[in-house]
Amino acid sequence: MFSFFKKKNPASTPVTPPSEPESTNLAATTPAPAGPTAAGSLIASALVTPIGIPLPEAVTTAAPERAKWLDKLKAGLRKTGSSISTVFAGAQIDEALYEDLEAALLTADTGVQATQHLLGEVRRRVKEGGATHPVAVRNLLTEALTQLLRPLEKPLVIGEYKPTVIMVAGVNGAGKTTSIGKLTKHLSDAGASVLLAAADTFRAAAREQLGVWADRNTVEIISQEGGDPAAVSFDAVSAGKARGRDVVLVDTAGRLPTQLHLMEELRKIKRVVQKADAGAPHEVLLVIDGNTGQNALTQVRAFDDALQLTGLIVTKLDGTAKGGVLAAIARERPVPVYFIGVGEKIEDLETFNAREFAQALLS
Repeated sequence: MFSFFKKKNPASTPVTPPSEPESTNLAATTPAPAGPTAAGSLIASALVTPIGIPLPEAVTTAAPERAKWLDKLKAGLRKTGSSISTVFAGAQIDEALYEDLEAALLTADTGVQATQHLLGEVRRRVKEGGATHPVAVRNLLTEALTQLLRPLEKPLVIGEYKPTVIMVAGVNGAGKTTSIGKLTKHLSDAGASVLLAAADTFRAAAREQLGVWADRNTVEIISQEGGDPAAVSFDAVSAGKARGRDVVLVDTAGRLPTQLHLMEELRKIKRVVQKADAGAPHEVLLVIDGNTGQNALTQVRAFDDALQLTGLIVTKLDGTAKGGVLAAIARERPVPVYFIGVGEKIEDLETFNAREFAQALLS
């Protein structure tokens, strides 16, 4: 694959990890093998990239696997792409074209602010470039959308902290636990030792679902039947430090932003994790369903206000997904998009690239 997992040098002064806290009903699967410890080593990974972002051209041509995945993304966004492409079927560039384009972008869940921004950019580029054919307008729209989405490009770096504590939130049905399982698989394949925290004690069978992923990936899981989510999170982070794990993934309960008591529970989990490891969580990710349209932007706002998000995972960009909501997010709440998913398979979760996405959406 085109991307890499980078492990950094540990601190110059070694810190003795704290002893593992005692906890009732603490369960763990067979430990996964520890990752490599050579300073500065690069390990191939499908999801995790070092600090530098590959150029779009390099990403597109780097591997056949990426090209195959891009075909899936285009297929998933085909409905939206077809609707927008019909706008450029005419013979001339006129106000009717711009009006149709505005309607198509709004229908694609791009949102009012992003739609007006894109229309303004397209008009400017048409005037400056002297475009005379509607097909050229589509190319200019692709460039404008790429530039709008570019701030969302950011790699997830693992290894700067040991363990790197990643807290994952999202509403029920967004694919949160499945995304954690996929991310765990790719991190493990890259040589990182992962520990899971089953802090979703609110939803029935959530602990069991995460346990299935732990078994599949042969990684440890910290869980307590009927336990307090914050206590489970504390135990997991403490255990991750004591056992020298590279990554601790904390699965939190799915909830709507309007469930204020559950949102407060999320804040509590974050505070308790900080007590277990100063500076943690190092990443706070929100999983959003690409099919939910502008509601996804509402979720990003609410969770970002509550938790100060560091990244997004956008799932289910297939079937009925419109995809334009990423433009709305980029314009109104530009939280980086680490990964996007177009299916249920492990390989269907990949890193986000602005140009690839713009081309897929407008193909």
